[in-house]
Amino acid sequence: MTDAYRGGAGSPLVLLHGASVSWRSWEPVLPALGEHHRVFAPTMPGHRGGPFWDTGAGPFTIDRLTDEVCAQLDAEGIGTAHVVGNSLGGWVALELVRRGRVRSAVAISPAGGWRSGWDLRRLLWTFRVLRAVSRPAFGPVLAARPALRRALLRKTMEHGERIDPALVPDMVADVRGCDVLLPLLDAAAGHGSTRELRDLPCPVRIAWAERDRMIPWRSYGAPMRRIVPEAEFVRLPGVGHVPMWDDPELVVDAILGVTLPVDSREREPA
Repeated sequence: MTDAYRGGAGSPLVLLHGASVSWRSWEPVLPALGEHHRVFAPTMPGHRGGPFWDTGAGPFTIDRLTDEVCAQLDAEGIGTAHVVGNSLGGWVALELVRRGRVRSAVAISPAGGWRSGWDLRRLLWTFRVLRAVSRPAFGPVLAARPALRRALLRKTMEHGERIDPALVPDMVADVRGCDVLLPLLDAAAGHGSTRELRDLPCPVRIAWAERDRMIPWRSYGAPMRRIVPEAEFVRLPGVGHVPMWDDPELVVDAILGVTLPVDSREREPA
């Protein structure tokens, strides 16, 4: 069985992580979400602990990744669910909306939109640097020094010092073990940003981290207004690209503010 989290009770909620990490990026919000939902947080294909991805089987496109995530949902017995995604997971969440697998969606700083080719090349360069510096020997050093964690994780969160030191070696290994990120970004350079998504079949909230230094709003978020014009756009104040560690309560509120009203409407008698 591949690496995943299962817990809680209630309507199904699927959490999709960002690139180069795993389901563990959701750990700070799992207890609160589990009070309202049966949570399934898989590690996506091509990421360390996730299903194997054959990198030689053609271009790694977002459509192929979404196919594989659908297979994970099918194996879990999930037909439709509330879906929340961060970064790459947010892009997949929007594609699942397109496929009718979603009761509601919250995309947190979703990938998939960019203003220019330069913005995409900058993202490619950033991830190549992250992969190059993610050495196993560096994990214990990073774990032992909160100030160093904050400085080196500044690109993805405001408060890297809040990361549990015990998780740092896994985080480093996750970056090294992600086989699909660069092929996906290379394919995106050829295919362009995600396709326009209109006539939404369910509520969709796009929540952008105010201090996102990985994919800042101006270059990567603003184009989403054209791609998903009917979505609700909100700002998550004071947090970085992976906001679950910066402010778990803020992220939980952003999610439950969408999922709970949907569940309430579904329980109402006709």
